[in-house]
Amino acid sequence: MLLCVKDLKVHYGKLEAVKGISLEVFRDEIVTILGANGAGKSTVLKAISGFKQITSGEIWFLGKRIDRESVANLVKSGICYILEGQRVFRDMNVESNLILGAYLRNDKEGIRKDLERIYIYFPVLKQRRKQKAGSLSGGEQQMLVISRALMSRPKLLLMDEPSNGLSPFMVDEVASIIKEIHKDGIDIIIVEQNALLALNLAKRGYVMEVGKIVLEGSREELLKDEKIKKAYLGV
Repeated sequence: MLLCVKDLKVHYGKLEAVKGISLEVFRDEIVTILGANGAGKSTVLKAISGFKQITSGEIWFLGKRIDRESVANLVKSGICYILEGQRVFRDMNVESNLILGAYLRNDKEGIRKDLERIYIYFPVLKQRRKQKAGSLSGGEQQMLVISRALMSRPKLLLMDEPSNGLSPFMVDEVASIIKEIHKDGIDIIIVEQNALLALNLAKRGYVMEVGKIVLEGSREELLKDEKIKKAYLGV
């Protein structure tokens, strides 16, 4: 097992945003968490990645309990969180943004090789490597955000609404990128409101409502579920 979350509770002040959920991610999986705005999906990712302190429960990664670790230690251990939105350093060029993704590494040759690999993945970033990141299109900025995360050499990638604000063409591009990343051995949790996109990518999924998991199953089971069809697929 790669990740195990047990009875996780998270508060914002007196508000209980996550109400005792449990979930698992196994090796060689893409897992999705679906739900409406305010369901607690992003809070779960923030808790796993160390960006939000948990109230109670346990988080285990590769057999080690991690729920009291710092963000930096979690990145070193192989967990990388991509926040919602195209969060680039707008006044820095593309290549500088990418190199920042490797800020906890000191293997210069490995960083150089990973940078070249990123440019093979995303030729447009190589073309624009000296261009300010803020001048890129929304889709290109999303490519840059994903690429910057890959520079940390993650084992588990947490993606928060990767299709948000993108054109239908770019949504398809990002879906293809996610598939390629997974083929390279990186496991992924995707939080998405685009349920069809998420379920087409994921092996399994969880559905959250008001801080609780109300449904879980394989991609096939969730796609056939009448509640999912009505609430998230518009059927």
